[in-house]
Order: sequence, then C-alpha cells, then structure tokens
Amino acid sequence: MGVVADGWPGIPDRLRDRILAADVVLGGARHLDLLPQLDGQVRERWPSPLRAGLPALVQRYVGRRVVVLASGDPFVSGIATTLVELFGPESVDVEPAVSSVSLARARMGWAAETVETVSLVGRPATGVLRSLAPGHRLVVLSADERTPSEVAGLLAESGYAASRLTVLGDLGADSESRVEGLAGSWDAVSARLNVIAVELAGPALPTWGLPDDVYESDGQLTRRDLRVAALSRLAPAPGQLLWDVGAGTGTVGIEWMRTHPTCRAVAVEARSDRAERITRNASRLGVPGLELVVGPAPDALAGLPAPDAVFVGGGATVPGLVDRCLDAMRPGGRLVVHGVTLETESLLAAARAEHGGELTRIQVEYAAPLGSFTGWTPARAVTQWAFVKETS
Repeated sequence: MGVVADGWPGIPDRLRDRILAADVVLGGARHLDLLPQLDGQVRERWPSPLRAGLPALVQRYVGRRVVVLASGDPFVSGIATTLVELFGPESVDVEPAVSSVSLARARMGWAAETVETVSLVGRPATGVLRSLAPGHRLVVLSADERTPSEVAGLLAESGYAASRLTVLGDLGADSESRVEGLAGSWDAVSARLNVIAVELAGPALPTWGLPDDVYESDGQLTRRDLRVAALSRLAPAPGQLLWDVGAGTGTVGIEWMRTHPTCRAVAVEARSDRAERITRNASRLGVPGLELVVGPAPDALAGLPAPDAVFVGGGATVPGLVDRCLDAMRPGGRLVVHGVTLETESLLAAARAEHGGELTRIQVEYAAPLGSFTGWTPARAVTQWAFVKETS
C-alpha cells in the first residue's frame, strides 16, 4: 500500500480501514511510525538484507491479514516489484499512492516523456553517470540526505558541473522544501526524504563506442572501432545478459550495460589486478552493477546464468572455451570472438566451417605523426567470428 509523505492524514478512509483491520503491518521504520497505536497488531520492520530475508518474514505470517506499507507507488523502484517477483502477482494486491516521481515532475513542470528516472535507493550513486547527456532531464530517487551532495560531486567530476540540481524534500507533506543550485558549487543541506530533479549540462558522450581514453587500462582493451563492430553483432537488448570473457579492461561488458538500464553483464577475468581495474571503470562509467568473476575460463563460467550473448576478447584458444560458450547460450544467443594470432584465426575458421556464422578480418589504421608530417599507423589486424544460435 502506497503512503504519501504526510502519512496517516493522506491515506484514504477505505485504505485506513484495511490497515486497522490487518493482523500484521510490514514496512520501514518511517512508515510504521506514521500509524496510530493499535493493540494486538503486529508491526515489523523490513529485514536486512531485504530480499534474502523477505521470504522467511512473509512465510511467518501465512494465513493472517498482512498489509505492507511503502512510499508512493510501490511499483516505482519499490517493494511491490520484489514481492511480485518472489510470490507472484496473484498473491499481491497493490494500492498505489501518487509517486514521488509524479510529484517531482509536477513541481518542475516536466512532461513524463521528457524525463528519465534513476533510483539510487540501495544502489551506488555512480549509477547516475550512465545517463549523462547534454540537455537530458533526470528525476533521481535519493537514498538519504547525503545523496544530492554525492550526485553533485560525481557530475562535477564528469564535466557536468554546470548541471542544475533541484532537491525536492518531503514531497506532498506540509514540510515540503525546495533547494536549487549548480553541481559544481553545490553546498546545500537536503531533507532526508528527497528527490533530485537534474537538468544536465555537459559534453556529449556516446552510450557505447566510447573513446579509448575514458578507460583506465594497461593496454589490454578492445579498441573503440573493434568494440563497435562487436557490439553491433552482439545486439544488446533490454533485460538480456552478456558474458564478457577475457574481459581485460571491461569495455564490452560496460558498454553493453550502458545501452539500457536493464542490460546485465558478467565480466570474467583471470587476473585480479585487471579485475580491480574493471570494477573502477564500471563505476566511473555509470554501471556499478557489472558482475565480476575472477578466474580463468572456461572453469570460471561454471554456475553462471545462461547468457543471451557472449563476447570472447581473449583466450579463445583455451581448449573447450568456445564450445562451452556455444553450449551455454540461450536459443537465439549471439557469440562474437576476436583473435589476433594465427592460431586463433585458424580456430575461428574451423568454427565457421562447422557452425556457420560470419567471419570478418578487421584492419584499422590511425593517423599519427610521421616526422614533420602525418601518416597512417596500422593496428594489429583482428579476426572476428560472429555466430547466432538457432532458436529451436
């Protein structure tokens, strides 16, 4: 059941009656504190960690009348989504209130189709960096009163210091507040319960095909032009999972996730120093949710969920690796393998002969100083095998 910021007075009578008739009320401490005292009613706060402890908590009260309290619309980055995933839609009756996102758009005068919502509740603040684009509008759901300062600092560090932040506190309550300022000079105090409206101002940066120099690297990375060629064949789609095998710097997995908020990726890297670098790159480029597995493939692939796409950027000649990836992919899955050695090229030619697919040799040259002139410097040629698994 959704609750607005002014609490009990803002709840319609019919929903108040349901709350008062419940045997058990579950929610956060703030929501439970809004209720009048009622003898005999059990009130429990959410377990921590929430998702892991939720099934046991709900199971404890099977057969009793249970009401769950949440802020605004429980389906907007809220508890209703988790409850439906765990127990099914037939087990959950949702009564939404006006969401903080809707209230924020109303206060700003922003049409819904012009705004992206980013939730930082229970998530790293660096997640906002995936959405950077000049002129873009964000409604950011804050974790607490520290989030606006964190977001402002991240924007300033990323070249978006001129972005305007409007922090809307206690939306819908008598104590509602509004504070505005620029990311680069932000020093305001924010309400604990707040939503940030952001008008982004900064340099354009592609969602994928990022310049090589935005990555921290030891030189082991898939260069920009090759990355674009690979991603165009991997075909990122909302909600799908990529394995980035032999991830190196993490470029392909990071850019796969940047294409849509629901895209997921697992980076598999044998070297721990490179794995740490992947984590830093993912955080700085707005996809801190990139999963990392440290260990050599194919053994490190054991137990991973079946992927919708796989990129093998290194190690293709390891016995059994390519076959393991082919077997693991879902129907319709896409596999892209890059190789620079004769041995890998021979393996990929054999794979194409056996399975089909597209075999491409990519040679890229870059302009560079040549004495007092400019000449072409060729990069190492890369052989690319792209394959789509049958759907049945």
